[in-house]
Amino acid sequence: MMRSYRLLVALLWQACMLLLALPASAAPTHLAAELVAAGSAAPGGDVQLAIAFRPEPGWHGYWLNPGDAGVGMALTWNAPIGARISPPRYPVPQTLLISGLMNHVYEHDYAVLQTLTLPADAREGAELPVSVKADWLACTKEICVPETAELSTVVRVHARQPGEAPQPISRQFDTWTNQLPAPLGAPVQFAIAGETIRLAIPLPASQALPQPHLFIGTDHVTEYAAAQQFRRKGDMLIVELRRAKFGAIVPDSVKGILRFNEAGDGVSFAAAPGTVPSGGTLLETGTTAPALASLPLLLLGALLGGLLLNVMPCVFPILSLKALSLARAGESEADARREGLAYTAGVVVACMALGALLLALRAAGQQVGWAFQLQEPLVVAALLLLASALTANFLGVFELAIPGFASTGSAKGAFATGLLAAFVATPCTGPFMAAAMGAALLLPVAAGMALFAALGLGIALPFLAIAFIPALRRRMPRPGAWMVKFRRWMALPMGLTALALLWLASRLGGWTFALLALAFALGICGALFAVGARQRRGLSALLPALSACLLAAAALMALPASIRTPGAAEQGILNAKPFSEEALAKARASGKPVFLYFTADWCLTCKVNEASAIERDATKRAFDKAGVQVLVGDWTRRDPAITRFLTAQGAAGVPLYLWYPAGGGAPQQLPQVLTEGALTGLAGS
Repeated sequence: MMRSYRLLVALLWQACMLLLALPASAAPTHLAAELVAAGSAAPGGDVQLAIAFRPEPGWHGYWLNPGDAGVGMALTWNAPIGARISPPRYPVPQTLLISGLMNHVYEHDYAVLQTLTLPADAREGAELPVSVKADWLACTKEICVPETAELSTVVRVHARQPGEAPQPISRQFDTWTNQLPAPLGAPVQFAIAGETIRLAIPLPASQALPQPHLFIGTDHVTEYAAAQQFRRKGDMLIVELRRAKFGAIVPDSVKGILRFNEAGDGVSFAAAPGTVPSGGTLLETGTTAPALASLPLLLLGALLGGLLLNVMPCVFPILSLKALSLARAGESEADARREGLAYTAGVVVACMALGALLLALRAAGQQVGWAFQLQEPLVVAALLLLASALTANFLGVFELAIPGFASTGSAKGAFATGLLAAFVATPCTGPFMAAAMGAALLLPVAAGMALFAALGLGIALPFLAIAFIPALRRRMPRPGAWMVKFRRWMALPMGLTALALLWLASRLGGWTFALLALAFALGICGALFAVGARQRRGLSALLPALSACLLAAAALMALPASIRTPGAAEQGILNAKPFSEEALAKARASGKPVFLYFTADWCLTCKVNEASAIERDATKRAFDKAGVQVLVGDWTRRDPAITRFLTAQGAAGVPLYLWYPAGGGAPQQLPQVLTEGALTGLAGS
């Protein structure tokens, strides 16, 4: 349960590295690298090679197994024919916990060592070129950049001497070698029992362990961020780790590093299956599970974000669903409370269901984010049909127990209304909700699901308050004839919602798809008109109601064949260029400020910001004067590259606004509600 999201994040970083790797000249190198040879060797002799890294302040590289996020280094060697190169040897890594993700990193200068064995027939006195193409990921706590370099050196072949002593190594190589973990000269055993993997490591009781940590080199074995328990039993150290929950394997052997302290002292080992003793004295090491200290704040953010959705313009049409239930809340105290709880349950269930589906899809390798349902043309078409039917119901065309619109209140109707309201409302990420929803994709599954539940509770909170606070309920208008007129007026926002969904359908699947969906919607409304006519005459409406259902089913079967990729969106006044990692790197390399924003046609918050702050003449003048380069990522349709980038920024959806200052430096994440003055002020700073 706690592994799937972390495996996904690791895969995202790997995809970022492998698919979006940039040329070395496209972006500054934040981990300076150099290939160094320790000296010369006779034919058939060994030479130590080091790939030395010098991270910029605030940047880090990764160990062989990067942990929950990041990418290990990839090396492609070019050595003389007949030469051999040993596997890389890494120094003891550091731990870096970010948003509940455990990373195995190096935040200081370090070197990866390998041994080059020269060909036995190497010519004495020759100088042999050796080169390597190295790809790695350089990161700060906020951003990551894939980097690559072609490194080379020359190894001299000296004459073979009888009884030749090993070549002395430089002081620098001596330092690098001392940073490697010492091989443990004793057998280590491991055993798996349920959700726990236990290791028995022979280690003298005199060895101090002020800050131990066990780094496992094999992926899919353990939960990296879970608590590690260390017990002493004589000269045996017993370590208990939590097994991976997603894609867990039963390894033939377990290789890793036992770190003793934060200074980087440790030993390397290879464990084989065997017997691990029980018992022992628990060590007080200070090693605990990731303290989700920020979880209360994230829960509050999700709650406030959900509450804010009740007044956001992107969800105003859904307020029509809630208004009728609010009006009925004055009927009786018992009914009000029952409907309030049912509505809350519907909203919370919908948010948690969407969250669970999102986490499952991402764990299965799908590049999706929050509001993924509105990136699917058929989902939008289904919502168009539903919004059209609800509009007809509001207008009194027919009477049907459509969720939440029965003539008398019902818990089932309130529950279904909550489901529908949450399904359509959640795509609009409110200013308080962005960090919480981004964290929900990275935290342990239980904590992530708690955030989704808090979001739902925030959406339902006004209804819940009215249901349980008599003073608020007494302020509600009394039920009466006004409710009929109110219901008719609510057809206006619901009809506008249908028009917005029609436009969105054209953006997702083309106008042929959208018009065909409209034709089915009109056909369903015609069948519902027949339903209403028979209802008003006191006749059975089963046949026309069945016709409406059949038309809806036919629509969902016929529409997929008409989906076409629509053309590019109209260019705005800022002449923004489409986002890509390469375009971003090129823009940043120019040394000019960069404004990067992510939007979607279904995100009304995005469109409001674009109309009021971004696509403005004053903004264009300020940007042109400062030479600001503008990039836009359109997430209307599913885009794996954009999803990967959003995930790397800790964002679950759009809008997302980033400002990269001139001359480089970490980006500034801007608020989700923009103003023209804020953008012009950044350009002028």
